Amino acid sequence: MSKAAMEASTILPTLNKRLAFLSGGKDRRSGLILTIPLGSDQTNMEELSSTLDYLLSIPSERCKARGFTVIVDGRRSQWTIVKTVVLMLQNVIPAEVSLVCVLKPDEFWDKKVTHFCFWKEKDRLGFEVILVSANKLTRYIEPCQLTDEFGGSLDYDHVDWLNKRLVFEKFTKESTSLLDELSVINQSEKSSSGEKDRASEWGILPSLDPETVLQTGHELLSELQQRRFNGSEGGGGGGGGGQGGPSWSPMEEELLAQPQVVKLLDSLREQYTRYQEVRRQRNKRSQLDDVHAKVMQVVKWLEGPGYEQLKNSWTIGDSLRSSQDLQQKHQEIESQHSEWFAVYVELNQQIAALLGGAEEEEQELKALQQQLSDACYRQASQLEHRHSVLESARGFHSAVHELSQQLDSLLGMLCADVSPADGASIQQSLRQLEESLKAVESSLQALRERAQVLLEQLGSQPPWSEDEREAPTAETKDNVQHIQSVLEDMQLRKQRCEDMVDVRRLKMLQMVQLFKCEEDALQAVEWLAELLEALLKTHLRLGEDSEETRCLIDKHTKFVDVAQSTYEYGRQLLHATVVLCTSLRCTTRSSGDTLPRLQRGWKHFSMSAEERRHRLEVALRFHTAAERVLHEEAELGEESGEMPLPLEEELYEEVDSVGRTLLERLTLPVVFPDGTEQYFGSPGDMASAAEAVRERLLLVEEHRTHGGAELHTDEAESELGGVPDGRGQHEAGLDVIGEELNEDVEAELRDEEAERAEQER
Repeated sequence: MSKAAMEASTILPTLNKRLAFLSGGKDRRSGLILTIPLGSDQTNMEELSSTLDYLLSIPSERCKARGFTVIVDGRRSQWTIVKTVVLMLQNVIPAEVSLVCVLKPDEFWDKKVTHFCFWKEKDRLGFEVILVSANKLTRYIEPCQLTDEFGGSLDYDHVDWLNKRLVFEKFTKESTSLLDELSVINQSEKSSSGEKDRASEWGILPSLDPETVLQTGHELLSELQQRRFNGSEGGGGGGGGGQGGPSWSPMEEELLAQPQVVKLLDSLREQYTRYQEVRRQRNKRSQLDDVHAKVMQVVKWLEGPGYEQLKNSWTIGDSLRSSQDLQQKHQEIESQHSEWFAVYVELNQQIAALLGGAEEEEQELKALQQQLSDACYRQASQLEHRHSVLESARGFHSAVHELSQQLDSLLGMLCADVSPADGASIQQSLRQLEESLKAVESSLQALRERAQVLLEQLGSQPPWSEDEREAPTAETKDNVQHIQSVLEDMQLRKQRCEDMVDVRRLKMLQMVQLFKCEEDALQAVEWLAELLEALLKTHLRLGEDSEETRCLIDKHTKFVDVAQSTYEYGRQLLHATVVLCTSLRCTTRSSGDTLPRLQRGWKHFSMSAEERRHRLEVALRFHTAAERVLHEEAELGEESGEMPLPLEEELYEEVDSVGRTLLERLTLPVVFPDGTEQYFGSPGDMASAAEAVRERLLLVEEHRTHGGAELHTDEAESELGGVPDGRGQHEAGLDVIGEELNEDVEAELRDEEAERAEQER
């Protein structure tokens, strides 16, 4: 194997034995130091020769011209082996070796013999050989250029160096092969650029990924540059490392590593850039052809099957269910179109990415883009319009369905019999009826609005072509007629329901009035009962004099007028109920016994009021007569200027007679036609009234007695029966009548309470 063709991977096991190595150190002449560390074992000269051949193939020619300093470490080896190695150097690198330093052990070898022998062979060997101990090696080589095994400070890792060499050689091999392939591909593409039939033949790919090879090269170059930078930081002449810094590396520029990597990377980038441009142009042409084919495919479908799908489906259905079915079918059509529209979006993006090339290609792309956009926009407009029409049609039929249900519900309410229990339920039913009618009117108005929107949409269909707007189709005319007929039908149904509602409203209002009349009539009966109770319980006073009694008579007359008005009002209400019942052809539960109750209440009130009037009239006669007695006697006395003159006896008799009649009447109850009796007030109330009458009688009697005391003393005493306290006989009689009256009233009240308790049981 020649030196130029040798690779580390082919002798890797040998190189791993570290038989010889280039540490990167340099001698004082800037020559590289080659180290041969001999061991105690027998050294394989053939492997050593291969190792030296490989190592000497690494440095550049300029570096080789400066010569090598070879360190043969024989401290652990035999003299014969050392001598063999030195002689081998004559055959391997005679011209490149400047100095050979043989490290000798301290206690072996004869110095003179060995020195003399090498000195004798100097002219034949072509280089100088010196024997030196390890501690004196620094006389010839700086310590910073020696590894630690020779007492120096140069850091060298043979395993790391070997790995870097493997990476470098792998990159060199791959990049060189890739450069050849890319050059061939680029030349082939140029020669076949005008031949479309041969494009696929030359459209091959390189065996290696250029990106990967470039990445490997950049990483390797970065490593070399970093080591070079760190190595130069330490200072030291000739590129040597100083104390404290990283030492020199055999992968330096002078060893033909970094410049070669840079050169390969530059060449590879150039060829790869040309390859990418060629592939881009070919891909662009291929993409253009692909876009053209896809555009034609989309346009052909839209103007063919897609056009037919929409052109033949423009009905709106005749019911909510049918419109929903049409919407479902349209969704399927939209789904098919959506797939093609997605292709359209993708094609638009591809066309936008391809724009910016040659003028001819750009014009072709723009023409394709315009053709595709026109076809898609026309179809999308038709789809959107059809979607809006179907949505409006569904809303229209939904409104028709809702209105129809409302009309059916309203008709059911109108056909049902009206048999409410009271006026409140009638009014509630009437409110429900009115609300239902308002809801129908509102729904009909909403239906008209939806119909108007749908008619406008049907009349504004987008054109199918750019040149002309087509006349309305037969389906459009049928749709319009269907909408108008539905509106007319709903209007007629609504009108019929309105007429029936008017009739039902009138009937229900009459029923409300009927219940109201009955309730008011019952109220009149209750009012009469309350007036009767007030008459019997509170209208008890008879007046202290004639003037007060006349006032009570006037109030009583007005009170009776009120009761009579109530009675007449109740009679009119009952008459109205009869008329309404006749009109409604129905009978009510309450009006049958209301009239008898009203008449009975009025009869009781009339009798009680009449009795009250008689008592007030008798009281008026009594007070008038009494006042005549009292006033006339006083007037006669004033005219004569003497003692009052006595009146005629008839006046006193009249007062006494009327007073007794009044007292007797106070003890009597009011007897009604049904046999029941009712007293005015309680026994105490009647006793109080009787007491007032008795006091007036007593007063008249006193005047009578005072006027005729001297003339009729004996007669008066005989008439009064000799009452010891001086009261007259008439007063005693009044007391007896009052006691009898109280006893009779109490007896009547007890009987009445017993009878009421019996009735309750």
